[in-house]
Amino acid sequence: MTSMTAATGARPAAKAATLALAAICTLLVLAGCGTAHPKPLPSGSLAEARTFPYFPVYWVGRNFDGHPLAAADGLRNYVPLIGDSVYYGDCVQGEGIFGGGNCELPLQVTTVVYALHSNAGLGVQRNTLVRGVPAAVYDEGRAIELYTGRLAIDIFSDSFAHALQAADELRPMNAPGSATADLPLPVYCPGLSGKVDAQVQQAMERLPGHVCRYTRAEKAYIKAVDKRS
Repeated sequence: MTSMTAATGARPAAKAATLALAAICTLLVLAGCGTAHPKPLPSGSLAEARTFPYFPVYWVGRNFDGHPLAAADGLRNYVPLIGDSVYYGDCVQGEGIFGGGNCELPLQVTTVVYALHSNAGLGVQRNTLVRGVPAAVYDEGRAIELYTGRLAIDIFSDSFAHALQAADELRPMNAPGSATADLPLPVYCPGLSGKVDAQVQQAMERLPGHVCRYTRAEKAYIKAVDKRS
């Protein structure tokens, strides 16, 4: 959590928040972002978002903790390096973005095709299992990145409780799936940074095709070749 993207490297939370804020306020400008609550996403726009063709895009349904789904990137606003996002709530908090205060969306969920990278750039983080898959919690708990299939799902929220709640409610909006089942295991080895406890390590070693073992061997080989050259 945009989208704090995992496409070409670890995405800092600030970049994701800026992109989320710009996108949501652009989409909601006619509704008065920062001055009025937007209406829920119209059925036509939702239908367009639910036909996104490239990969499963995750959401938490039409509402999250009382906040309606306000915008969705869909195919029209899709940027491969950033991913495809859905946005809940608006910028009406305190004075709002146009009143000198801080504007933080209650929830943004971004789905992006994962590219191998290190999570070191995410800053202080905790590695854990969420919905049966490896995940990194960062930005003081307000952001969670989950690794599933060939994708990463970034959750950006205003608190750890809300981020974790969103993780528990994730399901695909354009493909079959359930919010009650574990997420599909990643087919790659996530570039976790920092302490990895025994439970997470065991889960990483059980990934399909022993992908983490092969990833370590490949890195060791590249390192050895670099030393010789």
